[in-house]
Amino acid sequence: MKFVALTALVAALAVPSALAATPTLTGTVGPGFTITLTQNGKKVTKLKAGAYVFKIADKSNLHNFHLTGPGVNKTTSVRAKGNSTWKLKLKKGTYKFVCDPHKAFMKGSFTVS
Repeated sequence: MKFVALTALVAALAVPSALAATPTLTGTVGPGFTITLTQNGKKVTKLKAGAYVFKIADKSNLHNFHLTGPGVNKTTSVRAKGNSTWKLKLKKGTYKFVCDPHKAFMKGSFTVS
């Protein structure tokens, strides 16, 4: 009986880590000439390899949010505003995000290890 209770307790403690939420990154482009990628309000510069949810807010019909990196090439529309959600598996390497029409100055990057 004690073994069953102990097994149930161990299983109950393991469940929350198994169901841990996928980390969320927030990307914003516009309405001015800005493009950002944050996690919990902090600028993203380094991440661990794995799955992430990207919530992108495209606030201008003059800009887009274009993310590229190992195995990733995702973009929002230049001509439309709106929100996009992408679930992506990031691999080791460098990722870049830009506004394609203004890539000379609206850009950012981060590394994944």
